[in-house]
Amino acid sequence: MRQLVELQDEVEVAYTRMVSVTVDAPEVISAFRAGLGARWTILSDHERRWLDRLDLEETADPLHRPYVPFTFTLYPDLTIHAAYDGYWFWGRATMEELRRDMRAISRAVRKDFDFPGGRRGPS
Repeated sequence: MRQLVELQDEVEVAYTRMVSVTVDAPEVISAFRAGLGARWTILSDHERRWLDRLDLEETADPLHRPYVPFTFTLYPDLTIHAAYDGYWFWGRATMEELRRDMRAISRAVRKDFDFPGGRRGPS
C-alpha cells in the first residue's frame, strides 16, 4: 500500500482512479488511510457479502475468511484489462506494470488523440 501512496500523485494527474477493497471495518480503514496518507477510495466488505460472488476467498484460512489479494486494471467501462494474483510476492503487480497498463488503456481509449501536426502520441 505504501507504494500505491507514492503512485497516487501520478494517478490523480492522469485523471485515473484507484479503489481498494478490504475486509476491514470502516473505522479501521479510516485510520489506516489517514496513517498512510492514502487519498483513494477504500471500500469495506467486513461482512464479506461479495466474497462468494467474486470467488476470491482464500480457502487455506477458513477461520478469518480473507480475500485472495488481486489487482485489476480496468478500462473505463470496467472490463478487465489485466489481473494480477498477489497471493505470492511474484504475482503482485509492480508499480511499473501498473503504469504500463494505464498507458495501454489510455492508448486504447484515446485513439482519437493526436499531437499538433498530426503526430500520434507515444507508443
